[in-house]
Amino acid sequence: MNKERQTLAIAPLGNLDSYIRAANNCPMLTAEEEKTLAKQLHYEGDLNAAKALILSHLRFVIHIARNYSGYGLPQADLIQEGNIGLMKAVRRFNHEIGVRLVSFAVHWIKAEIHEYVLRNWRIVKVATTKAQRKLFFNLRKTKQRLGWFNQDEVDMVARELGVSIKDVREMESRMAAQDITFDLSSDDETGEMRPMAPVLYLQDKTSDFADGIEEDNWDLHAAEKLNDAMLSLDLRSQYIIRARWLDGENKTTLQELADKYGVSAERVRQLEKNAMKKLRIAIEA
Repeated sequence: MNKERQTLAIAPLGNLDSYIRAANNCPMLTAEEEKTLAKQLHYEGDLNAAKALILSHLRFVIHIARNYSGYGLPQADLIQEGNIGLMKAVRRFNHEIGVRLVSFAVHWIKAEIHEYVLRNWRIVKVATTKAQRKLFFNLRKTKQRLGWFNQDEVDMVARELGVSIKDVREMESRMAAQDITFDLSSDDETGEMRPMAPVLYLQDKTSDFADGIEEDNWDLHAAEKLNDAMLSLDLRSQYIIRARWLDGENKTTLQELADKYGVSAERVRQLEKNAMKKLRIAIEA
């Protein structure tokens, strides 16, 4: 394998034209070479054989990806998704079935590209079921030839694709819908505002920004007051309050504190009670 094939990335990073040239320079495999590499991968798990099979078919992925350029999606992303499908096909390819890898891989390559198109062509999915996906791609191909359908054309498409007229109309409506940006774009901010931007009229009734700010300020104020009040206590009382109320969920028991200071549990309870009284007076002042 030459140096160019060894350094060629599976994903078209950087300059797309350079990637395409490098992919086209990878030599095609003969049927015998392909079969030998497939055996090495299948029986020996040879990753170098898998790499050789993939690199020799990158040009085929590029050819398929070009058929989806009309969706307005980056060509590099389409190729990358197709390459994922190619890798899946190589992993599943069985040389004993008697077909070339290129014939076997076309399904996997198209499947990955289809998924990418449906995920990214609209923010809201236009097709979720297998039947809807098939209708989406067939309908878009037909629309490129006919444009917006009249009733006769709807009837014709429904017959050709074996679906109902309602399904054709519904998918046509979904495909014609346009995504609306929630916020204003940079052009909107400096020029005339678009009244249909949802940010202008949608209201979040589940929260109140002013109440949130007020609550945060109160929490900060209360924390500062408590800290100042704690500093007014002697060190033993500070430790008792922290151990009993402020240090996590597992409170230290009165007996544990009594053992620490060599006094009775009742004496610790009295110290705790007096410290809490001092804290309350200091915080409320």
